[in-house]
Amino acid sequence: MRILTLFLDGIGLGDDDPESNPFAIADTPVMRSLANGNRWLAATGCQRSERSVFIPTDPRLGVPGRPQSGSGQASLLTGLNVPKLIGRHYGPKPEATTREIIARHSYFKRLARRGLSARHLTAYPAGLLADFARGKTLRSSVQQAAFESGALHFSLDDVIARRALTAEWTTDSWRRHLKIDCLPDYSPCDAGRMLAQLSRSYDFAFHSHWLTDRIGHRGTLARGVEILERFDQVLLGLLDEWRDDEGLIVITSDHGNMEDLSTRRHTMNDVPTVVIGTRAPEYAAGYRSLTDFVPACDRMLVGKA
Repeated sequence: MRILTLFLDGIGLGDDDPESNPFAIADTPVMRSLANGNRWLAATGCQRSERSVFIPTDPRLGVPGRPQSGSGQASLLTGLNVPKLIGRHYGPKPEATTREIIARHSYFKRLARRGLSARHLTAYPAGLLADFARGKTLRSSVQQAAFESGALHFSLDDVIARRALTAEWTTDSWRRHLKIDCLPDYSPCDAGRMLAQLSRSYDFAFHSHWLTDRIGHRGTLARGVEILERFDQVLLGLLDEWRDDEGLIVITSDHGNMEDLSTRRHTMNDVPTVVIGTRAPEYAAGYRSLTDFVPACDRMLVGKA
């Protein structure tokens, strides 16, 4: 049993509104196939298909206010209700108490202590890694959870060697915005195949993407549609390469945002959790909130919650 998680920051289940919700209009046949032919919307509800289970998931965790990335990601990767523990939703980066919780309870760290291999497959450019090292920039809760395992973040060299992917899946943005010319050039579909192949080296592999959240804060409907259609191509390659009996793929998020571009604030909506693989129904049993991610993974990887 192996688990590959695809994390998309800031995607929730919103209204069927073509004026404000890119999920309502994007051409995403693979995503729809994972929800019994439905779009990923609030009205979709729980769905089970031959290959997958689709679960509306609570990011609010019983705490007033709008869910935020720092506490939401920490809840996902510790199994603890972090907003309740710190008394509020907080983000985008984790504050001091949240970082202490992550240091003690990071799922990457817990798996490493059990002798299982866990790795964050997202690589970062040299400038950001240098800012992390000297404390100029705080890591996100996802990045901090991975860092607590003792493994170094993947870097430019790993992207070149095809040991990791950028947060945007392909190398287009690094070549365009960072002016790095020595990178391999591959399609979103090829990136999906690479994710499947890379994940086979680990018991627990995790890739995180952040542009969805940025689009929710200051992007356009057209850009939201573009990124969803790009992700659909990533899924096409991933599912073509993946064997359903080799493990599970889990797609999830930390809070809603990009599904309602009529506002630049996070939403109160549920987020999607999609589980793919032969044992998807077993993983999905009782899954309701962000805090269920770690216990569900534990049931699959070590046989207990």
